[in-house]
Amino acid sequence: MNFPSLFVFSLVSSSYAFGPGNVRNLQIVNKNLNLDGFPRSTVVAGGTFPGTPILANKGDRLLINVIDSLTDPTMLRSTSIHWHGIFQDETSWADGPAFVTQCPIAANNSFLYDFTPSGQAGTFWYHSHLSTQYIDGLRGPFIIYDPEDPHKSLYDIDNVDTIISLADWFHTPSRNAPFPLFATSILINGKGRFAGGPASPLSVVAVTSGLRYRFRLISMSAEPNFVFSIDGHKLTVIEADGVSTQPVEVDSIQIFAAQRYSFVLKANQKIDNYWIRSVPNLGDTSFNGGVNSAILRYTRAPKCDPTTNITGTKLLLETDLHPLVHVPVPGLPEAGGADVSINLNIGTNFAATPPQYLLNGVSFQPPTAPALLQILSGAQLASDLLPTGSYYALPPNKVIEISIPGSDDPGAPHPFHLHGHHFHVIRSAGSSVYNYKNPVIRDVVNTGTGPAGANDNVTFRFVTDNPGPWFLHCHIDLHLDIGLAVVLAEDVPKTAKEVVPNAWKNLCPTYDALTPDQL
Repeated sequence: MNFPSLFVFSLVSSSYAFGPGNVRNLQIVNKNLNLDGFPRSTVVAGGTFPGTPILANKGDRLLINVIDSLTDPTMLRSTSIHWHGIFQDETSWADGPAFVTQCPIAANNSFLYDFTPSGQAGTFWYHSHLSTQYIDGLRGPFIIYDPEDPHKSLYDIDNVDTIISLADWFHTPSRNAPFPLFATSILINGKGRFAGGPASPLSVVAVTSGLRYRFRLISMSAEPNFVFSIDGHKLTVIEADGVSTQPVEVDSIQIFAAQRYSFVLKANQKIDNYWIRSVPNLGDTSFNGGVNSAILRYTRAPKCDPTTNITGTKLLLETDLHPLVHVPVPGLPEAGGADVSINLNIGTNFAATPPQYLLNGVSFQPPTAPALLQILSGAQLASDLLPTGSYYALPPNKVIEISIPGSDDPGAPHPFHLHGHHFHVIRSAGSSVYNYKNPVIRDVVNTGTGPAGANDNVTFRFVTDNPGPWFLHCHIDLHLDIGLAVVLAEDVPKTAKEVVPNAWKNLCPTYDALTPDQL
């Protein structure tokens, strides 16, 4: 994967060495890009799609100055960046979701995100968290390397060229698109084709025979989930959402919006070209004309399209994933064994204008003052926070259990992401078993389908050890935009004592002064 620039915060390879703690500028720009044979104006970080990779080592302090240089009036000109999967311990102000932990950054302004992902390593990403802006291109990889990675003996190569991003792509700016919106093409590492379109270049992932590669698979999807595979090769999964797992060998991986996996691939097949496949659950699911595809190319293989076929059938199941290092499930190993239990029922009101998604009968509407600002300004209870009905107060140092019954609405299944934490998935979609022993730990979970389907009741637990207003939402961007979210107000008294930078305090006055055409 070729990127024109990299943000490297410490020595992660011999080619790129920067001192930890250096400020890096991340410029958000409009740029005309032709990613699948159709040129369009985009919103991108660093002028590319995917955006500039951010690379760091475990323990690095990251200072990322986001510069908003957006000018295209057909799309949002303000922005806000979320560092997906980073806990933001004591820095909830840097989490990024607009109107939850900050006001957006206005055009021709900048904002410095300053945080240290203490103890975290693995595969993450960053994206706009303002309305549907990331649909228009503001998505990029974020990798934290662990010099003492417990899986290091399993692979030889792990660098920027082994990042694989999957994304849906749209030919219409998201602000002008109808609901529902369906992708025109699927991009792998920023390249793809669409049905009836030209034979535009496909991404090529290069490997050398005899080497073992750690590939970091990131779903930057705004809507579909994908089944990912590489013809003729086994995939040994070793990480899910920034948490090392016990190795599991599979032929394919179903990956939902915002999820990440690392897998080891052994380049042990004959020197040739092999199809990389990413089949969406929506739209064109074929491989006709090279759609939904990229190429795995061995060194010295001819530069031509592959002629390979799908060879394996073993699909990764979430219930087969277990943490490499045992972390006990919090609470008692039984139903109701948590201090606080919350059930969130997904509903719809598609007859409304605009259409609405609901959680427990309430559609989340972004407030004019971010939740964090409301707390810092004196809001003491969840009932004090606006909009009413969308906040759940969580006491400190308690075990929280959240259950989300599956839904049969047309947009299901819904991948739910929790900010500020990862969690133990004690019941996965497609399973009726509650695993209190060694379930996967992650930060995005597929919530499955409803009574007409699998009758799922996905359930997860975490401990309230990180004060802040944490967004819990569907990561299908259009679903979030029409209300499929709540805010978990964790330890409000301690959150009220959080120290925020002066620049954060200036975001709202600057944004509030904008005229509608400047938003």
